[in-house]
Amino acid sequence: MKDFYYYKGLHKVKVITESEGYLIVEALEDFEDYLDDKKVTVRSGEQRIVQPSDLYKKKVLSPPIPEHVYERNLEKKVKQMIEEQEKEKIKENNK
Repeated sequence: MKDFYYYKGLHKVKVITESEGYLIVEALEDFEDYLDDKKVTVRSGEQRIVQPSDLYKKKVLSPPIPEHVYERNLEKKVKQMIEEQEKEKIKENNK
């Protein structure tokens, strides 16, 4: 088979063989993965059995984490308050 894919859209792997509903892939780069809720380091050259749904043709970047509107508005208010306090200090120092 010898096709190149991206495991979970991030890590480059090479497909070695295909079995019933699973693919055996070889890692082409080091990465960390989770196996039975444990963090496992996968070294380059290691083989893994994965589901076809975990492989992508192109490298996929995860979408950015959306900020909450409330947090952004609160940040703006804090900045405005700091600016106002600095202006008041400047006015008091000029008197």
